[in-house]
Amino acid sequence: MSEYLKAIFELKELRQKFLFTLFMFVIYRLGSHIPLPGINPDALRDFLSSMKGSIFALYDIFSGGNLSRLTVFALGVMPYISASIMMQLLTVAIPQLQRLAKEEGDYGRYKINEYTKYLTLFVALVQSLGIALWIRGQVSPKGIPIVDNPGISFILITVITLVAGTMFLVWIADRITERGIGNGASLIIFAGIVAGFPNALIQFTEKIKAGDIGPLTLLFIVALVIGIIVAIVYIQEAERRIPIQYPGRQVGRQLYAGRRTYLPIKLNPAGVIPIIFAQALLLIPSTILNFIEHPFVKLIAQTFTPGSISYNFLYVTFIIFFTYFYTAVLINPIEIAENLHKAGAFIPGVRPGQDTVKYLEKTINRLIFFGALFLSIVALTPILVSVWLNIPFYFGGTTALIVVGVALDTFRQIETYLIQKKYKSYVRR
Repeated sequence: MSEYLKAIFELKELRQKFLFTLFMFVIYRLGSHIPLPGINPDALRDFLSSMKGSIFALYDIFSGGNLSRLTVFALGVMPYISASIMMQLLTVAIPQLQRLAKEEGDYGRYKINEYTKYLTLFVALVQSLGIALWIRGQVSPKGIPIVDNPGISFILITVITLVAGTMFLVWIADRITERGIGNGASLIIFAGIVAGFPNALIQFTEKIKAGDIGPLTLLFIVALVIGIIVAIVYIQEAERRIPIQYPGRQVGRQLYAGRRTYLPIKLNPAGVIPIIFAQALLLIPSTILNFIEHPFVKLIAQTFTPGSISYNFLYVTFIIFFTYFYTAVLINPIEIAENLHKAGAFIPGVRPGQDTVKYLEKTINRLIFFGALFLSIVALTPILVSVWLNIPFYFGGTTALIVVGVALDTFRQIETYLIQKKYKSYVRR
């Protein structure tokens, strides 16, 4: 950590990248305090305080609190993330897109990125229209309308503002990726989540002062946070290295010996995506059912209440399912086996072809099982702590995985840059 900070301030190019990234963060945080026109902030605050545990609370985490304040960045970069995931699925399902991604090189990646931007625009339009139509008819628990003048002009202005805000954030994310440090979209989500830490810390401190949290509970929570961070770093970095043998070859009279390398497969290839999908799938019906005033419907809604046994069981089931599903989208054993065969490479002790495919499938399935188990434990930790200790636990589940994962990825990019810098100076000498 200290080595990276020292390198940032010593190397001019790296320092410029770092300062540019900070400047983009400042613009993002400034926009996060510009509210949508026509909104009553007090009524909105009272209304959203009753929406905890809904899909809006989940979305608000990724938007950095912009949704709960209904700022111009209320949608965040989530339309772009959703569009990217959809494009990954479409690339697997549509042969033309698959060929474009694999065979067209830089042009193919450029076209896929262009299609993703168009899809982002469509997703942002749909989401912003849904928010405008939904929020204009809502009132606070005190009966105060959230929107002062809920006419067609409010819908039009809200849709245009939210879509423009999302596309501007996508532009900022691209600039960070090109001229800054790390992946732009991930860093914007990271910045939004980290911006919520001070408020969570203040609430936590107030509970300590009020005597709601004792010394033993405080030590337990601190140890739990440290344990979660260590576990995430360990699991996110863990990988299974499958040995790959390349045969020797002869060029003229020169005989080149074969070489051995390895194929790295991460213990958790799907990252945080399974938790996001599982939460959304559980919170959407819960949010819809809470708007229906009927005893039987309320009884069903309790099934989807976070912390209940039924919710936890469904949560873990969906996490395991989506871990297997999304990993199957990212890693194709048949394709890997074909590429090894084309390169004349093989896994020692495994015959090329169908045996290689079966070996890869068996290995990947074993890894995914432990990865899904880890994701389930991390996802359930904040829920169980909040229920058992009756205190808010902000750092856990999705939040912890995103923050730690993005930080690791950024440090890895800095390390790669430093290695390239040393290599270039060595070549010049």
